Amino acid sequence: MSLEIIVIIGVLTTIFSLLTKIVGFPDQIKKNHDRKSTEGISFWFFLLSFISYALWTTHGLLQNDWVVYLGQGLGVITTGAILAQIWIYRKK
Repeated sequence: MSLEIIVIIGVLTTIFSLLTKIVGFPDQIKKNHDRKSTEGISFWFFLLSFISYALWTTHGLLQNDWVVYLGQGLGVITTGAILAQIWIYRKK
């Protein structure tokens, strides 16, 4: 595979990964906040996502790869916020 294709795929992967974390998750956070509910949100999906992002962030830190730990760290923050909302808005 040519280096040019590898670079293009790497750039696109980074862009769409960041868009998920700076557009997708924050949009869900806002919707949850506006509704004061997380009904229909999968706790297990967000818990597994949080753990995955946390492990990738740790991996990036251990490898001294700032692209990995900054990008994945953003996932820790956004999925952590949704998990907090699930806790806050749970039915008592």
